[in-house]
Order: sequence, then structure tokens, then C-alpha cells
Amino acid sequence: MIYSMTGFGRAEATTATKKFTVELRTLNSKQLDLSIRVPGQWRELEVTLRPMLATGLQRGKAECGVTAENTGTEAGGDFNMPVLASYKEKVEQMRRDLQLPEPADWYATLLRLPEVFHVRMADAEEADAEGEAITRAAKEALANLQDFRKREGAKLEVFFKGAIEGIGALLKQVEPLEKERVPKIKARLEEQLQRLAMPEYDHERLEQEMIFYLEKLDVTEEKTRLRAHLDYFMETMELPEGGQGKKLGFIAQEMGREINTLGSKANHAGIQRIVVQMKDLLEQIKEQVLNVL
Repeated sequence: MIYSMTGFGRAEATTATKKFTVELRTLNSKQLDLSIRVPGQWRELEVTLRPMLATGLQRGKAECGVTAENTGTEAGGDFNMPVLASYKEKVEQMRRDLQLPEPADWYATLLRLPEVFHVRMADAEEADAEGEAITRAAKEALANLQDFRKREGAKLEVFFKGAIEGIGALLKQVEPLEKERVPKIKARLEEQLQRLAMPEYDHERLEQEMIFYLEKLDVTEEKTRLRAHLDYFMETMELPEGGQGKKLGFIAQEMGREINTLGSKANHAGIQRIVVQMKDLLEQIKEQVLNVL
């Protein structure tokens, strides 16, 4: 079973006076790159959230956002009346000194200034409840994200199986072409030798050299290793724990080496066409492996 690195999870949790929403988004990345945004008064919870999320996410570029909404009947803070009065006095003084018109909207002018509103701090019991609610929502959002990753991983698995089976089918098409390849190469070499005005030569030595040359063009080992890599790729996808992305990437690289060697040794137009099709499927695999956790 494979999981996608791309995912989204959302969850909510409430207390007597607040509703907290946690959203998690992930994209593919070689390592874990986790960014957490928590409103200032709950910032200390990041110390708890980070290791929990990191363990579950494993890899990927991840963003965690926490938002809070007041659901109680009382406001969550009070206006700082002395500060507001001081601001108003200073604005009026500036207006008189600079001979400016009076503000059209005193409310909008004053409320944009800093420290005019005091957020009411929660007591210890309320703060504990809020911290537990945020943590609970984060765990649920992580679980929802993992479900999303699993569904996307199932789609990737279907694609990979089709591509691997496609390369395997192409590999089988090489065999009948290979049987005719060696005799054709041998006949071509003999024909070219006959065209040369050569003195008498050792036919037995020539035969040995030709055998040595043809052995260098043999692709049996490449086919065997490629088949083994195809099987290993499929077996790795079926591992139950997830997190196979890097290993699948390494296997795909080894498959590429065997396909390239097969193409360089082929010396046969039909086999080289098959190799091109294999490379096309392999590039699609490599592109999608980057999205596997």
C-alpha cells in the first residue's frame, strides 16, 4: 500500500466559548518541511503540535493553520479607554497644529491604532480546555489528511501497476526479435568481410573473435535484471507500512540503467523502438514516484 504526499485534512473542536478549526495541507518534498500558524495567545502549543504532526506526516511540504472563533455571549476583550482618549487628544492636537480637517469617522480612525483593544486572557482551566481542543482538532485533521493520502495513493498504485505491466509486456516482445538479431549481425559481419580484399586469414580465430563480439551484444542479463526490478517494484508497493517513495525512486533508477543498456546493445531497429516505449513509460513512473510518501 502506498500513500500520496499530497493531502488535505480539516477538523473542528469547540469549548464553552470558542470554536477552533485546524487545516492541514501537504505537497511533495524530499524532506519534511512543516509550517505551523497558531494565533498568538496559543503560540506555545506549537511545541506540542510540531512533533505530533511530524511523526504522522513523515515527508512533504506541509502547512498547518489554526483559527479561532468566539462563540460565547460575551466579547473576548475590552476597549482600552485611556489609550483611546489619549489617541483622540493627540489627533485633535495634530489637527489644530497642522490646520487639518476633523476626521470624518472617528471610530475608523481610532480603532485602527495599536493597543486600543485588550484581549481577555483565559483563566487556567479555560486555557487547558482550549489547548486540549486545538490538539484534538489537530489529531483529527491529521487522520483526515492520512485518509486523503491513502485514497490518492490507491490511484497512484493503479497507475504504477499499469505502467510496470506495460514495460513487462514490452520486455516479452524483445525475445522473438532477439532470436533473429544474432544471426543477422553475424551474417552482416561475414558479408562485410567478404567485400574486403583481405589476404588469407585464420578462420578459426575469426570465429572466436566473432563469438566474443556477439557475447558483448548479449542482453540476457539486462533482461533478467530488468524483470527482477519490475517484480521488486510491485512487491515494494504492497508493503503495508507505507513510506516507500524513496525506495521506489531508487528501483526506477535501476530499471532505467537496464533499459538504457538494452538499447545500447540492441543493434536492432525493432528492439530499439521497444526500448523507446519502455523509456516513455519509465519517465511517467519517475514523475509520479515523486508524489509517493
